[in-house]
Amino acid sequence: MSKKIKKICKECGTEVGLYLNPVPTVDIIIEVIGCGIVLIKRKNEPIGWAIPGGFVDYGESLEEAAIREAREETSLDVALIEQMHTYSKPDRDPRQHTISTVYIAKGRGVPEADDDASEIGVFTDENIPKPLMFDHEKIIADYFKRKKDNHTGFELNSERI
Repeated sequence: MSKKIKKICKECGTEVGLYLNPVPTVDIIIEVIGCGIVLIKRKNEPIGWAIPGGFVDYGESLEEAAIREAREETSLDVALIEQMHTYSKPDRDPRQHTISTVYIAKGRGVPEADDDASEIGVFTDENIPKPLMFDHEKIIADYFKRKKDNHTGFELNSERI
């Protein structure tokens, strides 16, 4: 059942009903071949390590948002490989109810912290920084389990940038 709240229009004083709906977001697991996956340290609240990602802009597809967010936060050009999963637990983001579609991508270029990122690093499943923001620990665990189960032969070596 949708939650509806009532607000008063500032222009005309009429009471209007507004629906509270989840907000769409994207997260991008960016693979750096031979090294690991890219994580950023957020410089805005909530501060901490996270998968690059963010809100989908009006008029933008999920894929366009993923490519844009990857570029804005990591300075990398990415090629989306596949849509991994959608995470929708209502409390996954303490700020508001979000639904995140997670993509796996290959990164091209040198990762550099930009936009909402204060730091950036490339990590393997053995050296992921803790704690991670939101539900990103689960997302990353799901990703590495998927990689292991698929036996891709993707070799990871740790390097912090």
